[in-house]
Amino acid sequence: MALKVVTFEHNGRQGFGALKGNGIVDLTDAFGSAKAFLEGGEANLSKANDLIERGDASISVDDVRIRPPVPDTHKLLCLAGNYQSHVEEGGGTFIGKEKTWPRVFMKPPSTTIIGQNDTIILPRNAQKIDWECELAVVIGKHARFVEPDEGLDYVAGYTVIIDVSERSLEVPDAREPQDGDEWFDWLNGKWFDTFAPCGPYLTLTDEIHDPQGLPIKLSVNGVVRQDGNTGQMTYSVAELVSWSSNLVTLEPGDIIATGTLAGVGATTGEFLKDGDRVEGEIEGIGVLVCDVKAE
Repeated sequence: MALKVVTFEHNGRQGFGALKGNGIVDLTDAFGSAKAFLEGGEANLSKANDLIERGDASISVDDVRIRPPVPDTHKLLCLAGNYQSHVEEGGGTFIGKEKTWPRVFMKPPSTTIIGQNDTIILPRNAQKIDWECELAVVIGKHARFVEPDEGLDYVAGYTVIIDVSERSLEVPDAREPQDGDEWFDWLNGKWFDTFAPCGPYLTLTDEIHDPQGLPIKLSVNGVVRQDGNTGQMTYSVAELVSWSSNLVTLEPGDIIATGTLAGVGATTGEFLKDGDRVEGEIEGIGVLVCDVKAE
């Protein structure tokens, strides 16, 4: 059975369930949360399939608030420069994957991750807020020193994430320039609250057989800004899981954002502003929608 699981709020409580038709089968009593569901591995997947087959979709999707797929994830790892088109649109030179390695950074998940129809807040000390639509990989079991050809075995599913980024971080006028300033300003510009919208659902791997063949796009106010395919990644999902597992132990519910394609605002000088609506879409996974508001 193809599975999309969802974390939601309904009647004042947070729940966990699975989509079935236009409704949700409530699985909260069986598993508690998405993270607990993932930690149970194949046994929980089999149990969930049975419950969904027999259960009623008694909760309407229209009656709930969709939350991030794994709201209590421990890690949010992100990739920089994993699409040649994005590297080149920023003025960089693509030297080929054989001569380099994945560039991984982290965002603090507890303050950056927001969900479907939540609001991206433009901070008062930021000037150029940009969008980056990405395929997000959700880990299904502990991974450490995994071989590339085994990487997909550790993936539970996929969702959509938008790596919101500040391109021109305001710094005190009195700061004396020193080596590394530009890099740290870039990194700090990734960390603002609400800068990692994620969702709407977690699409499990039984529904996505090849994560490297998914159309992906992002629109701002209905205008398509990014449009491509996950097959354009330099490093595949399997390779990214392997590489990341060499750096840190991956745990069930951890998220890897796999990098973005060309079409970011920095290329044209157009950035997010108060009142905008952002929509990130990956075929077979879902459409993530967030509005933008100035702090």
